[in-house]
Amino acid sequence: MSELQNTMRASRLHGVRDLRVEGLPRPAPGPGEVLLKVAAVGTCGSDVHYYVEGRIGDQVVTAPITMGHEFSAWVAGLGEGVTGLAVGQLVAVEPAIHCGECECCQHGHPNLCPNVRFCGTPPIDGVFAEYAVMPAENCFPLPEGFTPAEGAMLEPLGVAIHTVDLAHLKPGYTVAVLGAGPIGLLTAAVARAAGASEIYVTEPLAYRRAFALQYASAGVAVADAALNPEDTDVVAEIMRLTGGRGVDVAFEAAGAPETPDQAVRVTRPGGKVVVAGIPSEDAMTFTASVVRRKGLTIKMVRRMKHTYPRAIALVQKGLVDVASLGTHTFPLERIAEAFEIVAAYDDGVLRAVIQVADAF
Repeated sequence: MSELQNTMRASRLHGVRDLRVEGLPRPAPGPGEVLLKVAAVGTCGSDVHYYVEGRIGDQVVTAPITMGHEFSAWVAGLGEGVTGLAVGQLVAVEPAIHCGECECCQHGHPNLCPNVRFCGTPPIDGVFAEYAVMPAENCFPLPEGFTPAEGAMLEPLGVAIHTVDLAHLKPGYTVAVLGAGPIGLLTAAVARAAGASEIYVTEPLAYRRAFALQYASAGVAVADAALNPEDTDVVAEIMRLTGGRGVDVAFEAAGAPETPDQAVRVTRPGGKVVVAGIPSEDAMTFTASVVRRKGLTIKMVRRMKHTYPRAIALVQKGLVDVASLGTHTFPLERIAEAFEIVAAYDDGVLRAVIQVADAF
């Protein structure tokens, strides 16, 4: 193989707001692994935290790293022993490589694996690059008609599915979703598909509120109301809309300082609060007396587990629309521009997708 064939382009984060596209060695698959030609990668909110702050909690960028974990790719090569995949096949890729041996993995909770290697989480490189190597078992073939961008959006959809799973949501339940970014919107869509009867969304950005009111799950708008917390007492309004009862489940998907406490206040006694948002300050506050007197169950979202086949089915059946959330597309060379737009909530962006390659 020539020297040119042994290299690839990759985006490297060298520090806060310092993204550079550089040449790196092209990886080679080992036994049980596949070489992937990366097609499309979404710019997740966690990537933006690393870009703007250089860290998420105790995960700190201390050396140049390739970010990115929401992706689709074409199978470009098969390692020894790989079956069930074919070169040229478009796949969605689970970005977490779990150990499979720890207590969490053995109990069916690989998303909690303490030994996980997760794409784009320091010091593990991610996939804002032309090629990547992943275990074959992490690759999920996409049905005919799926676009690379839709394949990339299956990862945040998987997070939304896991978020709703944690709520044990039942048909007819009422729901509040605090934060109408992609995770909040997808959570609302999955909740609607699961049978939620009323969904109240809160979001300070006008374009996201407008999107929530017209974004549909199986032909039904995912939001019955979209409230602006900057000019509305959203707690009082949601309590009014529910006749003073409160919602059965509140999903916190904003990561703002005030939203966790708003979530517990709008939830009925005995209800559930599911927290998916990542706070910038690595702390969140609830009013203890409210949580205690209501006897609330609070659950924290840690990525996802066992969701890709379900995510594919929801999109294939038209129950959840992921395509419309990919509002912006950039080539790899313009990745810094993409991150600036996402970080600034500019130009009506929901999810910016980096199109690394146009075709296999």
